[in-house]
Amino acid sequence: MTTGGYSPAIWAGLLGTPLMIAAGQVLFKLTSGTTGEFGVKGLAALMLNPLLLAALAIYGAGTIIWIFVLKAVPLTIGYSFMALTFCFVPVLASVFLGEALTLRYVLGAALIIGGMFVING
Repeated sequence: MTTGGYSPAIWAGLLGTPLMIAAGQVLFKLTSGTTGEFGVKGLAALMLNPLLLAALAIYGAGTIIWIFVLKAVPLTIGYSFMALTFCFVPVLASVFLGEALTLRYVLGAALIIGGMFVING
């Protein structure tokens, strides 16, 4: 890839932000298992749910980091790294939710990573 001239902090943001987004998705899924009925009482309880608050904090931190990453890299390079979210989510879902990590997901991740090399190559 032609992105080799970036600082370690930018690389951490390029790789870390999609990982943070994926972690937030796992927390959203965990939150959904503790959510009550849709209504005023259920929404009030949801707003105080520590899993939801953690997910929102991770998303918020990831967004702030991403703004600084985009300051340093062209959007076309930065945005291609967001595709890594589709690679990280199945792995985290397997580890933390017990979801199956199938060959289909592994092949899909390989295609995404290969596509990143084509785009950024």
